[in-house]
Amino acid sequence: MTTPWYFINSGACSASYNMALDEALLHWHGQGELPPIIRFYEWNPATVSIGYFQRAHRDINFEQLHKLGLGFVRRPTGGRAVLHDQELTYSIIVSETYPDMPKTVTEAYRVLSGGLLKGFQNLGFDAYFSVPETAEEKQALQKPKSAVCFDAPSWYELVVEGRKVAGSAQTRQEGVILQHGAILIDLDQEKLISVFNFKDEEAKQKMREQLPHKAVSINDLSARTVTVEECIPAFKEGFESALDIELKPYTLTAEQQAFVENLARTKYEADEWNFKK
Repeated sequence: MTTPWYFINSGACSASYNMALDEALLHWHGQGELPPIIRFYEWNPATVSIGYFQRAHRDINFEQLHKLGLGFVRRPTGGRAVLHDQELTYSIIVSETYPDMPKTVTEAYRVLSGGLLKGFQNLGFDAYFSVPETAEEKQALQKPKSAVCFDAPSWYELVVEGRKVAGSAQTRQEGVILQHGAILIDLDQEKLISVFNFKDEEAKQKMREQLPHKAVSINDLSARTVTVEECIPAFKEGFESALDIELKPYTLTAEQQAFVENLARTKYEADEWNFKK
């Protein structure tokens, strides 16, 4: 018998709203007010998000970011910076004590990302999990060479033809796991590279040459154009199958909506949060 979870498809929202809603859902689930939840969303405007521990001005070229009219936000999760542009973003909110949920972050990634794996397979891609095997690969995870998320796959991130096609990050608060990540539908590599700071032009050029071999979008792999609208049911069914759950549509109450909007305004739009490092 499948377990019912809630499902929210938020569509395109501001960066501050997206992060506030993920945090609010984590809190409500931790308080026992809502069951586990999977949420899909997009970004308007396109946004650079940085990991909780990153240094904003060290890693991001804000002059270029403003020139392109991009949003900016610090995530509550770790990991490296992501340009959220032509993608479907997902978040999973589930208790650490959920039945059969592994205790370690790495193994929880494997379980929760099973829905991504099934989703890519539903779209006809031969996707698989990345598993760093050599000492060099494991060392690279501990000391990333760049601030760019799609520079290299981490444990159990999704890979097609040897290149990363989805990137995820995780945090645990109030006894709850929040995992969210980007499913690349299209990738403008020059735009992505342009919003990062590099120590010199040589390092930037090296990234320009290496990135096509490390990251790939769905539409770089597909002979036809795949849309967000097509990805939503493919990944929704993927999560249902992988986690043995039934996703039931959920709409926020007026009170919940007001809570999220206030959190977005007071926290995720505030320089105190976004530039604290």
